Amino acid sequence: MIRKILPVVVGLSAFTSCSLDDDGDDVIIDEIQIENPASYTFKRDGESTVSFSGQTTRLDMGDELLAKMMDPTSTLDALQAMYAHEEGAADFTDADLNASDKNLITKTAASVDYFAANTAEQNEIRADFNSWLQVQVEEVFPNWNSVATAGVAGQLADGSSTRYVNAQGLEMNQLFNKSLIGALMVDQAINNYLSTAVLDAGDNPDNNGAGITEDGKNYTTMEHKWDEAYGYVFGQNADAANPNADLGADNFLNKYLGRVEGDEDFAGIADDIFQAFKLGRAAIVAKQYTVRDQQAELIQDKISTIIGVRAVYYLQQAKLELEKDSPAYGTVFHDLSEGYGFVYSLQFTRDTSKQSPYFNKEQVDEMLAQLLGDGTNGLWDVTPETLDALSETIANAFSFTLEEAAN
Repeated sequence: MIRKILPVVVGLSAFTSCSLDDDGDDVIIDEIQIENPASYTFKRDGESTVSFSGQTTRLDMGDELLAKMMDPTSTLDALQAMYAHEEGAADFTDADLNASDKNLITKTAASVDYFAANTAEQNEIRADFNSWLQVQVEEVFPNWNSVATAGVAGQLADGSSTRYVNAQGLEMNQLFNKSLIGALMVDQAINNYLSTAVLDAGDNPDNNGAGITEDGKNYTTMEHKWDEAYGYVFGQNADAANPNADLGADNFLNKYLGRVEGDEDFAGIADDIFQAFKLGRAAIVAKQYTVRDQQAELIQDKISTIIGVRAVYYLQQAKLELEKDSPAYGTVFHDLSEGYGFVYSLQFTRDTSKQSPYFNKEQVDEMLAQLLGDGTNGLWDVTPETLDALSETIANAFSFTLEEAAN
């Protein structure tokens, strides 16, 4: 079966509304046939051309680093070495990770579109991550077995869980985790590998058009760049060719793609992203770059929405608990620490109507200062009014309402 969609200039909304490719049907756009498979499966001469092992490696490194952040015997040197791993160093329990030449720090705030000409901001962001590791070791670990109070680090109950916070009530592991989603996974996927500056760099269009593959590989550079973006979203799924069967497969972007998909107000977003990745990759094979770029913008928009939704969600969940007669501060601070990380991640989103973040670094820094600014003790003093104001600011910038994101 072939479906006919005319013309190519119909734009993103038409592609989004038409379920073009959920059953693997070919697509004809402007009289050009695109072979659109049912799964993310692409082959040349009978062998797969899909490769994103580097992305899976970095997701695995992130997992181990987060686990060590919750081991109070960890040293600052050990944590920072995991973040800035050097090939051959015994930083991880996984020997393959130790042997890898990959690391997290060099891909943090490293997209071509946002940071190629902005190294000062890049350095500030990387310094933030190192400083959060330092706070965990020097402030949180020494108070691991003490009860936290306003202005004093320690532990707090959160139902059956225990939360470990700094003097301002921040869980550094949660803050680090959610901020890394934006600074690495989102930034690399939507502002680097899906950027036309990367996809069309050098001889990429000519080589892709001629089917010239990278040395010793079965893929063209353009195919590989697209796959690397895909890997930051689906790199730990059990079946990466059909990843939506086990959403939440990692601790990073895929986990929260699953959470947003589970909200009935946003149901379908996971398939929208998957289908756009698949059709965009098929368009590269068919050498149809207008279609490729339309799908890239759809992905950029949907992934950015995930960050905005979860920022509002956590701020509002904390507000609900805070308004109770006897709020559980472990619960409040856990939600707000996750919210802090998602607010931080807003600077790596992409408003495709402007090709810039929904909130720049200065605006994000102002929001985070507001979150901690209701008193001298940070989150211990935050008010529901502040959480509402921040939530409304974020929701108003996106195409969803506060109420939609809050539940």
